[in-house]
Amino acid sequence: MVARQLDEQISGRFPVGQRLRVLDVGMGQGTQALRLARAGHQVTGLEQDPKMVAVARESLTGEPEGIRKRMRIIEGDGRDTGVHFLPGAFDVVLCHGVLMYVEEPDPLLAGLARMLAHGGLLSLLVRNGDALALRPGLSGAWADALTAFDTTAYRNRLGLDVRADRLKDLTSTLAGIGAPLHAWYGVRVFTDTAADGAEVPGDVQTLLAVEERAGRTDPYRGVAALLHLCGVRG
Repeated sequence: MVARQLDEQISGRFPVGQRLRVLDVGMGQGTQALRLARAGHQVTGLEQDPKMVAVARESLTGEPEGIRKRMRIIEGDGRDTGVHFLPGAFDVVLCHGVLMYVEEPDPLLAGLARMLAHGGLLSLLVRNGDALALRPGLSGAWADALTAFDTTAYRNRLGLDVRADRLKDLTSTLAGIGAPLHAWYGVRVFTDTAADGAEVPGDVQTLLAVEERAGRTDPYRGVAALLHLCGVRG
């Protein structure tokens, strides 16, 4: 879903065929970074976990030479983008699944905005702080659901205590750092309660169509497990 949404924003903002300068902060194993490099873009992945860096580099070694030349991987903290790059050095900056691990995200976000050229796209994927009660409520964990209404803290499936973001707060933050919200989507509206390792259903294309429609439609997108926000550098 995130890839489809991101491609929609890129195609609507940049000329077809333009080779974009992309920065993926907290790239993990490099799924999005590698996908964009395959699409012809010049991609830099920044990741602080040595294990994830090793996985990404291993994946990259199996790619054709042209793709390997278009992608570079840097081991480092996303809060130190100013150390590695010049302001305005990128057309697209991704930060997916990172903010939930950052106690004070505003400095990180401000640094990401500075990396964008004028008109550049900032793509954030965050846990939806306005829907934290939904998963425990649907599973019948009533005490947990009641607590979730009044907090942005939660424990993820890895057993880590992390944090979520509310749409209203991020909208205000993006405006304040000069990359106001341009579009937003919900991700995992109906499928968030699926068990880890659940089998892919036979009608997966219909499932994806439903999730894609819900992710752009009110009121469904507002209760998605994740929010995908796209800001544009003014």
